[in-house]
Amino acid sequence: MLRHEFQPGKLVAGLFFTATAVAFAGDAGGLWVTPWFAVVPLVMGGLCLSGAAALLTRGIRRRGDAEGGQR
Repeated sequence: MLRHEFQPGKLVAGLFFTATAVAFAGDAGGLWVTPWFAVVPLVMGGLCLSGAAALLTRGIRRRGDAEGGQR
């Protein structure tokens, strides 16, 4: 199995997309009512947070490379 580097930005985006899917699945199943416009803050918030996490990760990794750190 090939190993790959951990990417927290993708993890955050996936968690928010999963939360959006759960919210609308619960609505479709009749467990609760989710307004149609709830998708906008969930998806946009998730994308903004994942972008911030990706930038932070990039900065940390770049700093480690500049100091002679190894991956």
